[in-house]
Amino acid sequence: MNYPALFVNFKTYRKGTGEKAAELAQVCENVSRETNESVVPVVQTADLYRVSRVVDVPFYGQRIDPVGYGSNTGKVLPEALVQNGASGVVINHSEDRRSKDVIRKCLERAEKQDLESMVCAKDPEEAGKISGFGPDMVAIEPPELIGGDVSVSDAKPELITEAVEKVNQPLICGAGIKKREDVEKALDLGADGIFVASGIVKSEDPEERIRKMVSSF
Repeated sequence: MNYPALFVNFKTYRKGTGEKAAELAQVCENVSRETNESVVPVVQTADLYRVSRVVDVPFYGQRIDPVGYGSNTGKVLPEALVQNGASGVVINHSEDRRSKDVIRKCLERAEKQDLESMVCAKDPEEAGKISGFGPDMVAIEPPELIGGDVSVSDAKPELITEAVEKVNQPLICGAGIKKREDVEKALDLGADGIFVASGIVKSEDPEERIRKMVSSF
C-alpha cells in the first residue's frame, strides 16, 4: 500500500451495488492508474467476484468473521475474500461493531490469509487499544459524523492529532469528508489516508470527486 491512500467505501448504496459496484470500481482504478495514487474500493461481499473481473487494482471487503471452513451459515469466511480477489478487509466499522475479542480473532484469521487489515475506531482511546492488536492500519471515525456534512477534520481535529500519538500504524481518517479541503486538513493533522463513502459514492460525479481528493496527495 502506498500512502496517502484513499479508501472508497461502497457500503450498500445503490450506486455501489451489483453492476454499479463494478462500474465504480473501474472509476477508482482509472483514477489510480492515471494519478499513480492509491484508490482502494471497499465493496460488499456479494460483489467481490464481480469487481475482481473488471479491475486489477487492490480492493477490500467490508467484513470477515473469525471462522474457518465448516458449518458457519451466514458468516464471511476470510478464505472466500481471498479466493474472490480481495487483498484486504475492513473490521469494526461503526455500522458493524465487533467486540475486542472478535477483532483480535478476525485479525489472526486475516493475517493467515495475507489479507491487509484496516480496523476502525470511534475515538483516540479505542484507536490506541486497537493499535496494540497489530492491524495494518487503524481508521478513526467518530460515529456521530459519519454520513454527515461536517468533516471530522473540521469538527473535531483534535481526534486526529490525539489518534496519531496513540497509533503505531498508518492512521486513516474518515467521517463527513467530502471536499478537497477536508482531505488536505486531515493530512496536515497527521493522517496517512482517507476513508470516504457517501462523499464519493452518492455524488453526482464520483470520478471528479475522487480526482479532487487525490489531488491533495
